[in-house]
Amino acid sequence: MKKLFYPAVFHKAEEGGFWVSFPDIPECLTQGDDMTEAYEMAVEALGLWMEDFEENKEELPKASDPEKIQAEDGFLVVVEFDMAEYRRRHNFRAVKKTLTIPEWLNEAAGRAGLNFSQVLQEALIQKLDL
Repeated sequence: MKKLFYPAVFHKAEEGGFWVSFPDIPECLTQGDDMTEAYEMAVEALGLWMEDFEENKEELPKASDPEKIQAEDGFLVVVEFDMAEYRRRHNFRAVKKTLTIPEWLNEAAGRAGLNFSQVLQEALIQKLDL
């Protein structure tokens, strides 16, 4: 899953700021003190909602065509969500991996003071184009 785009309706809140609803995901609501914060909170809300769907092995709802959404009490904004980026920012749980490399390479890396975990993470990110 690369990037997803879900239409959201931004509503002016009586106390100031905005509250956000997603027509395709009625249970996903959030708010922010200004437009920037409301958008950032909408991305975070989508992330939490996506994690639940993945855990429950449910199929994600298809995003509606923004042209077909009536935003009578607000205005429409398409929110971009990148699951890989969300995971980088929120999932810091480490997992242990065992690997095998030639002895000469191990010794050279040790002399260079390389951190094997860091090198592996960087290589995986590059290889997976994340």
